[in-house]
Amino acid sequence: MMSRTPDSAEGLSSAVRAALAKVIDPELRRPITELGMVKSVDVDASGNVNVEIYLTIAGCPKKSEITERVANAVADVPGTGAVQVGLDVMSDEQRTELRKKLRGDAREPVIPFAQPGSLTRVYAVASGKGGVGKSTVTVNLAAAMAARGLSVGVLDADIHGHSIPRMMGTTDRPTQVESMILPPIAHDVKVISIAQFTQGNTPVIWRGPMLHRALQQFLADVYWGDLDVLLLDLPPGTGDVAISVAQLIPNAEILVVTTPQLAAAEVAERAGSITLQTRQRVVGVVENMSWLALPDGSKLPVFGEGGGRQVAERLSRAIGAEVPLLGQVPLDPALVAAGDAGTPIVLSAPDSPVSKELVGIADGLSSRRRGLAGMPLGLDPTRR
Repeated sequence: MMSRTPDSAEGLSSAVRAALAKVIDPELRRPITELGMVKSVDVDASGNVNVEIYLTIAGCPKKSEITERVANAVADVPGTGAVQVGLDVMSDEQRTELRKKLRGDAREPVIPFAQPGSLTRVYAVASGKGGVGKSTVTVNLAAAMAARGLSVGVLDADIHGHSIPRMMGTTDRPTQVESMILPPIAHDVKVISIAQFTQGNTPVIWRGPMLHRALQQFLADVYWGDLDVLLLDLPPGTGDVAISVAQLIPNAEILVVTTPQLAAAEVAERAGSITLQTRQRVVGVVENMSWLALPDGSKLPVFGEGGGRQVAERLSRAIGAEVPLLGQVPLDPALVAAGDAGTPIVLSAPDSPVSKELVGIADGLSSRRRGLAGMPLGLDPTRR
């Protein structure tokens, strides 16, 4: 094999570095060159390439994926021979610089979505009672938005009844770089939940102040990046977490989920009516389990009729602004099976009537302008 001249070896080294600039870190979603993760690139006279990569932490859960991405990118460069990828770990100083690059040099973490200049649309998915499919609606809206190219995050704010990781099909744990938490990514959606910090199915037995602190950390300490949309899966009712959301991100808009049953609708109406105290906006109502499609093409209203429309109309009158019924999601056993399998139905069965309805709701929410909803009003919902 012919030896390369110093100039040709230098040219290949430059080409390799250019290829590495296209390698995206799977957790931070930014080029590894931009993050200071490329330690060295060595090209010998035969064109063999040795690349050394810095990992953020020694136990980085994505080291195999990073190694594979780097090896494939370098191997695709014309003229390369054998490719070897070595791994090292960032020093404390390097991690500090990385944190500053990503989050700035503020002493205390801030909630980016609460800042006046934030362009992230924040939707708090709420319900008056449990069992209406609030989490199912949340994960499918998130997956549908991500599939259309938006940067999306889901915060599982139902600390006691967390279910988002299971429904998104992820068992990954967050990575911590200094005080910064990197959320796992599933179906191109960034996901954070207290379930990722507990062992097995251990229950979380916390009272109000601890719930508030957990929510605050999820909003401020997690590195969300530049999100287009953040969805919060709230617990049922109008308790501590709903009040904390109003305090921490007053620009969050409320998305109410109900079923057609009128008794359930009356309870769901309370979840939307909390905005009369917090001065948040209700973006709309989603009616879930609206009907069961029968083989002959008819619709069986298993849980009654009219609940979603009633909630929308009553909230419109109470708030003095239109609260639309954004959609009616049919009842489908495949929707439940998809949640248990960890793949939202909008991805596993995109042509089903349920998926089309959910995608339509997601498209409507994705294309909305922020308007006055992005302006914090400085209210304390707990003040009497």
